[in-house]
Amino acid sequence: MSNPALKPTEPFGPKSSSDEVSGVRQKLEKQFRQTIQGATGQPVVETLVPGKNGLSAGALEIARNLGGKGISATVLAGFVRLADILVIASTALIAAVTGPETTALSLAQIFTTAAAILFTLAFFQAADVYQVSVMRRGLSQLGRAAAGWTLVFAILVVLRSTTDIAAGLSDSWIGPWYALGLSGLCMVRLVVYWLVRRWMKSGSLERRAIIVGGGTAAAELIHDLEAQPDNDIRICGIFDDRSNDRSPPVVAGYPKLGNINALVEFARLARIDMLIVNIPLRAEKRVLELLKKLWVLPVDIRLSAHTDKVRFRDRGASFIGTVPFVNVIEKPIADWDMVAKRIFDLVFATIAIVTLFPVMVATAIAIKLDSKGPVLFRQKRYGFNNEVIEILKFRSMYTEMADPDAKKVVTKGDPRVTKVGRFIRKSSIDELPQLFNVLTGRLSLVGPRPHAVNAHTDNKTWDDVVDGYFARHKVKPGVTGWAQINGWRGEVDTPEKIQNRVECDVYYIENWSILFDLKILFMTPFRLFHTENAY
Repeated sequence: MSNPALKPTEPFGPKSSSDEVSGVRQKLEKQFRQTIQGATGQPVVETLVPGKNGLSAGALEIARNLGGKGISATVLAGFVRLADILVIASTALIAAVTGPETTALSLAQIFTTAAAILFTLAFFQAADVYQVSVMRRGLSQLGRAAAGWTLVFAILVVLRSTTDIAAGLSDSWIGPWYALGLSGLCMVRLVVYWLVRRWMKSGSLERRAIIVGGGTAAAELIHDLEAQPDNDIRICGIFDDRSNDRSPPVVAGYPKLGNINALVEFARLARIDMLIVNIPLRAEKRVLELLKKLWVLPVDIRLSAHTDKVRFRDRGASFIGTVPFVNVIEKPIADWDMVAKRIFDLVFATIAIVTLFPVMVATAIAIKLDSKGPVLFRQKRYGFNNEVIEILKFRSMYTEMADPDAKKVVTKGDPRVTKVGRFIRKSSIDELPQLFNVLTGRLSLVGPRPHAVNAHTDNKTWDDVVDGYFARHKVKPGVTGWAQINGWRGEVDTPEKIQNRVECDVYYIENWSILFDLKILFMTPFRLFHTENAY
């Protein structure tokens, strides 16, 4: 949960004067200094000195305070639309069954209800009712919803009196439906208003951004972003490789938290949503160097076109208000894609557990009969955003020889592996308990396989072997993946093998779709017959 002391109240919105903007910035700088000094007991200058992990004490404190999952504005708008649809449909039915005729909806009423839903959603969309900036305004949201709903019924009444399209629709149904629907839609708006205000206050409903590159250009960009009304961007700090004489430690009230190398760790800890690279587009070499370091993060990366004074068409750039940006990298599997993938995981993981439950029971019995020790084996592995997670496997080694830290790679004829272990490793039955990890949300059914934290080849950890290795952690890891479908499973004894795995994982991330997941899922059982590298 974010620390309120680090977040100004209503940080974005129209400013009445330059003096007011200056006052807000001074207040922010004072809040930052007080917060850091209170948390560390040291002056702010000392807390900005990098520590062993690359982050200063102040930056680390801010990252920890910002940690926590956010709420997608796109997904929120989708659920509000769904609530509106349910209200309109249910109130139409209630008006029909409680009227004088007390009948279910007729064909004409069903058609009218469907048309009302389409028109209402269209009018609400045009009135920006599904924008977070409107959702957080109670009276404005209620007024727009009521006006849109009334307009739909005005059109319906006109059509009913001038055409035969709505003939046969009685006043005893239309009148109560209008009143019930208006009450229901207003009730939804009040609930949404309360939730949005609560989430905005807690910092859950916002896009957390980092400015890459400081100085005067960053100050101008921040000034323009703050001038955009109802902006949901929250600037969490500035990172710059330049020294303080070229890039001040505080810019427009926001602290410079470190250099570019420290940025990656900060972005992971603080769950940053967006990196705004504030470097002129003409500095192509410098931009490419930065992107090579930053592309491993599961975030949107945008180049600010603010300092270049380039005019863009709407199709050529994205905008925050009127401030133009060039989209370089989009966050993979975000918003509704994330919801769809989660539903996919829950449905197919449940089906798999029910179907394979007898196999899992038989495996558990075989393990207990074959050797002493627990049935399940727990191991620390890298998950989404480089988080360390614990996954479940059927135990395939002798308990006294187990290697939870994966310090030694399992090889052909490995004496640590039990008789049952050899079979379940070759057939991948040892991975079946990970279906329960899918239900808890730690894993996905399909994705890059989670590797052990200390996995290594030739005495080098895999992130040292492969440049950009951690890019495979931009999405949630999976029980099966594109690398396994292409034969890259089992022993990893050469740098080329891990390189090929990472290339397959990155290809999957860049080309993800539900259909791609289905393809991998249904190909997995057939690929398990290729066991030459599984020991």
